[in-house]
Amino acid sequence: MKTIVERPVYLQKLIDRRNNGEIKIITGSRRCGKSWLLTRLYKNWLLSQNVKEENIIILSFDMNDEINNEKFLDSTELKKYLYERIKNDIEEYYVFLDEIQEVQNFERIVNGLNSHDNIDVYITGSNSKFLSSDINTLFRGRGDEIRVFPLSFKEFCSAKTEDIRTLWKEYYTYGGLPSLLHQKTKEQKISFLQRLWSKTYIDDVLERNNIKNREALDSIVDALCSSIGSLTNSLRIKNILESVMHVKLDSETVKKYIDFLQNAYLFESAQRYNIKGNKYYDSVKKYYAVDVGLRNAKLNFRQQEITHIMENIIYNELRIRDFLVDVGVVEARKMVNGKSEFLQYEVDFIATNGTEKYYIQSAYAIPDDIKREQEITSLKKINDSFRKIVIVNDDIEMYTDNNGIIYVGLLQFLMSDKII
Repeated sequence: MKTIVERPVYLQKLIDRRNNGEIKIITGSRRCGKSWLLTRLYKNWLLSQNVKEENIIILSFDMNDEINNEKFLDSTELKKYLYERIKNDIEEYYVFLDEIQEVQNFERIVNGLNSHDNIDVYITGSNSKFLSSDINTLFRGRGDEIRVFPLSFKEFCSAKTEDIRTLWKEYYTYGGLPSLLHQKTKEQKISFLQRLWSKTYIDDVLERNNIKNREALDSIVDALCSSIGSLTNSLRIKNILESVMHVKLDSETVKKYIDFLQNAYLFESAQRYNIKGNKYYDSVKKYYAVDVGLRNAKLNFRQQEITHIMENIIYNELRIRDFLVDVGVVEARKMVNGKSEFLQYEVDFIATNGTEKYYIQSAYAIPDDIKREQEITSLKKINDSFRKIVIVNDDIEMYTDNNGIIYVGLLQFLMSDKII
C-alpha cells in the first residue's frame, strides 16, 4: 500500500478556490505531487462533499506515465470527449486535466469549459506556459495559480516514524520528492533520482525547447547544482563551463538554457537587493535547486556541503510558505587602516509576503562570540523595524538577544509555521 501524505496546505488552497469562476492552475516540477494532490486528495474531498464520481472528469497527458490518453492530444477529440461526459448545464462538473500543455491549443478548450457556470476547471502543468506572467494572456485574466513544491520537511516527517534527526539526514541527502517514500534502500533512492534527471527532466527540457546540445544543458545543470547559495551569473557559469568542463557556449546561450531550467521548475533564482538603497542589482543572482535530493543526485552525492544545503532548504521552505525571497546587501562605511571604506554586508534572505517582511541569516553553527558577531553585523545595520532572525543548525530554545534579533533552531523552524 502506498504511503499517503495529506498535504493539507495545498488541499485547503484548492478548497478555497472551488467554484470561484477561475481556472485553477496547479504548477510545479514533474513528480512533485501535483497529480496526487488533484486526482486523489482533492477528488476524495469532493466525494466527501457528495459530488457524484461521474461528475469528476479526469484525464492525464503525462507522456512519462505508463497509461496516457494519447488520442486526446488531438484537441478536437478531447473537446468531443469532454462535452459527451458533461450531460447538462444544471449539475456541477469538475474537470481535471493533468499536464495539459501536451495538448495543442489547449487554452481554447480550457477557456471554453470555464465559460460554463456549472463547470469547475483544474489543470496541471510543468512548463513555462504556466508561469504567472503568461496566465493572464492564456486564460483571459481567469487563471488562478497554485504552485506546488516537493514535500517540505514537515510533510516528509508526517509519513515517517523515525527519530527527527535521522529523518533530517535522509531529507537533506535525498530530498522530498513524494515517490521517494516508496524507495526502501539507499541504492533505490539514488537510482530513482538519477533516472529522473536522465529520463524525465533533461529529456523534457531538451524536447520542449528544441535543444540539440544535450552535453551543454547537462553541464549547465551541474554548474548550477555546484553553485547553490553563491552569487553568480551567466558569464561566470560560461567561464566555469569552459575552464572546468571544457564546454564552450556564449553567455547568452547559457542564460537561455538557465531560463529553460527555471521554466521547468527545477531551479529558482533570488535577486540581490540593496536594502538601504532600495534597488536591485541585475549583475548577479543566487540559484537554488527546487529539491536538494535532485541536486545531490546530479552531482553523484560528491558535494555535500551542509551549509549550502541547509541554506537551499531554508529558501525552499520560505517559498513553500508563499514568501517572495531576495538576497540582501547592506552598504555601510567602516574605518579600515585609518581610511573610511564603503563595505557591503550580506543578508542571506529577505522574505516578503504582502506587508510582512523578515530578514534571515542561515548559520550552520555559532561556536563563539566572534562568529555570532559576523553573522549579525548585517542585521544590526538595518534600521527598519521588521523582524530579524538567525536560523542555526543547533538544537536550541528560541530566544531574542539585546539587539532584538531572534535565534531559532533549524528543525524548530522547519516544523513550526508560527515562527514565520
